Parts: sequence; C-alpha cells; structure tokens
Amino acid sequence: MNRRTFLQTTGLVLGASALPALGQSAKPRKTVLLQCGWAVKNIGDIGHTPGTLRFLEQYLPSANVILWLQSTNAQVDAMLKRRFPKVEVVRGSLSEKDGAVQRAIARSDFFLRGPGMGQSTDFMIYCRKIGKPWGLQGQSYFPDMITGKGGDERIALLNSAAFIYCRDSKSLKMLRDAGVKPPVLEFCPDGCFGVDVRDEEKALARLKKHGLEPKKFITLQLRTHSPSSPGVDDTRPQKLNPLHPTPENIADDTRRAKVYQDLIAMWVKETGGKVVIAPEVNKEMIYNKQFIYDPLPDRLKQHVVNFDEFWNVDEACSFYARAHTVICHEPHTPIMALAMGTPMMHTFSEFHSPKCWMFKDIGLEEWAPEFDRTPASKMFETLMGIHRDYPAAQAKVKKAMAYVESRAKSQMNVLKGILA
Repeated sequence: MNRRTFLQTTGLVLGASALPALGQSAKPRKTVLLQCGWAVKNIGDIGHTPGTLRFLEQYLPSANVILWLQSTNAQVDAMLKRRFPKVEVVRGSLSEKDGAVQRAIARSDFFLRGPGMGQSTDFMIYCRKIGKPWGLQGQSYFPDMITGKGGDERIALLNSAAFIYCRDSKSLKMLRDAGVKPPVLEFCPDGCFGVDVRDEEKALARLKKHGLEPKKFITLQLRTHSPSSPGVDDTRPQKLNPLHPTPENIADDTRRAKVYQDLIAMWVKETGGKVVIAPEVNKEMIYNKQFIYDPLPDRLKQHVVNFDEFWNVDEACSFYARAHTVICHEPHTPIMALAMGTPMMHTFSEFHSPKCWMFKDIGLEEWAPEFDRTPASKMFETLMGIHRDYPAAQAKVKKAMAYVESRAKSQMNVLKGILA
C-alpha cells in the first residue's frame, strides 16, 4: 500500500489538495484574539469591531481571528456574522477561571486590544502572567493612566506590550514624555476608520420615510452632560456622563445647542436643504430633541428631521454615504462618514478625551473646529467651503483615508512580523 492509498483508506485525507508536498509539513495558521465591542448603545463603540476586523482580514488574511466581544445584541451579532463568517466569537469575563475568554487566550498566539480609551490594565496583567504577547491598537488615554497612585506600575505594564498604537498624537506624546518605551510606540488611526458594513435596504427606507434626497441634507448630533444610562452615575474623575448635571453643565449644553440651531438656520436659508439630527449615542436622542429640535421655530422645524429610533452602524454607514456633510460633537460619526467618502466636521470638546485630535492627525484640522471657541458663523463658513467645491472636498476625504489606510497597513505588518 503506497502513502496516498494508506491515507485515503484511513480517512485522513479528502483529496490530493489536502496533502502537503512530500517532505513538507503544513504550517499551522496563527491566531489573533481581538478584544473589542465595548457597547451597543453607541454606534461608535459598535463600529470599532467591524473596522478593526476588516483591517485584520485585509492585511493578515492567513490568520485565524477570535473576537472577544464585550457587549452585543442580536442585531450586532447578525451583522458581524454576515460580514465576517469565519471569525470565532467568544463572550465572558477574563476573571472567570478557565472560562471561555481564558481558553480563547490560551489558544491564541497574540492578544490585540481594540480601539478605545485604554485605561484598563487587567488584560495586561493576565497576559504578562501567562507569557502571552499583546499589543494595543488605536488607543487614547487620559493623563491619570500614567500619573498618580499606581502610575509607575501602569507605565511598567505598558512597557511590556509588543506594540502600542495611539489614535491621537496627544496621547502618543503623553506616553513618550512619561517614559513609556515598548518596542513600537506609534500613531495609527482608530479601527473604526476601517468600517465597511452596509445596510442599504434600511437606509433607503429611512431616506424615503423622511423625504430625504441624497447629498441634499446634512446631519448633526450634540453630546450633552447626561447620564449614559438611566440612574447610572459616572464614577470617572472626568465625570463625562453625570447622573445629576450641574447648572454649569446645562449651560454648556444650551450654549452649544444654540450654535447648532444657528448653523441649521444658515444652512436652510442658504441652500434650502434639510438637516437630520442623527444619533451616534442612543442616550442623546432625547436630549438632542430637548436642546436642539424643540426650541426651533416652526419655519425651521419643517426642514429638520429628528430621528426617533436608534440604528445599527451598518444602516448608519449606508445613510452617511448619502449625506452631504456629517457634523457631530462625537468623533465616530465623522469617522464613518469619511469611511463612506463623505465630508465631515467634528465640532469637538477636548474635555471628552484627546481622541478629538484624530482628525488633525490625518490632515483634516480645518474640519475639526473647537466647539466652545468657534461661532456658528465660522462653522458655516467651513460648511459652505465644502458645499461650494464638493468634488474638492471629496478628494480631500480620499487623501485623508489613503493616509489612514497606509498607517493601518503599517500597524498590521508589525503584527504580521510578530506572528511570523
């Protein structure tokens, strides 16, 4: 009995294509575990996952990927299954001894922490304990990551990373100035820039429902000082989502909403186009209605659509692909717009985190005005600059996204080298 007959007889091979050449052994595929999917009440937090998975799929096509999904729902599960059918998904807690997460980490060759505010260190401690190489993709940090009690210990943990990629230059400088020195410490944009999921059917139905024509409407959303969930207070020192907003918080929200109201009035008067108050964060729907839509005069309300139902990131991407310009106080709606080829404006408040500098870092500083120092008239001037030469604005989007893609490829090539 020859080798082939023996293998076929014993059921170890299905055909010639499954056999390695004589004298060679099949090289096992490497496995990356990606921790991502921080929340489902924020399409930015949802968007991190398919965007980062797309980068992995494109630049590490031979790798297996296990996704440790922190938070999900049936809609998100279905979207990820459609787009990434080969990705294995695990859920659970790292603290569960020999649980699904610990077993997945044991089976992987590398632990990759997805984009976000990277203040957590539990996974660093665990990976160091078991000798698993790990790295950070698209992180931002508040200063208390490397200062205050335990700061030196956290710096030592960061130094044990195989690489750290910050999504903004301010976080990158802060880590470098603090003496953080892993083998690689560089800039790489947020993984959400890689998003390519679409839901054309739902988006087109929404356009039809509200009488919206492609490229004849802008979108906007304000971030308010309001709790992230009913009855839940923000325990972070920054108090970004307070359960009980102070009078100063409410004054901030009212003043910023007035800027958007003025911008709406100018856009409608100049172009006759429509405005959509489109949510990035579920909790903002009620507050954007309260602060922006309700105070508008009736003559403007007929030009403004206030969404009364939340959506998933795939529908949002298909919708933003048809918007004229996307304007948002949050950063990830503008990121999705850019990924769809649509111009954007990020009216930022650095108080919320240094991730606001992402757009300056990819060459779009003029489209990222600081909210509290930029009057509505100046924002409108920027918007009309986009409007008057829309092909040039689209070319600018394309150039920025080409840089994003080059940095994502560079980061993934570093990971490829480590796996090799």
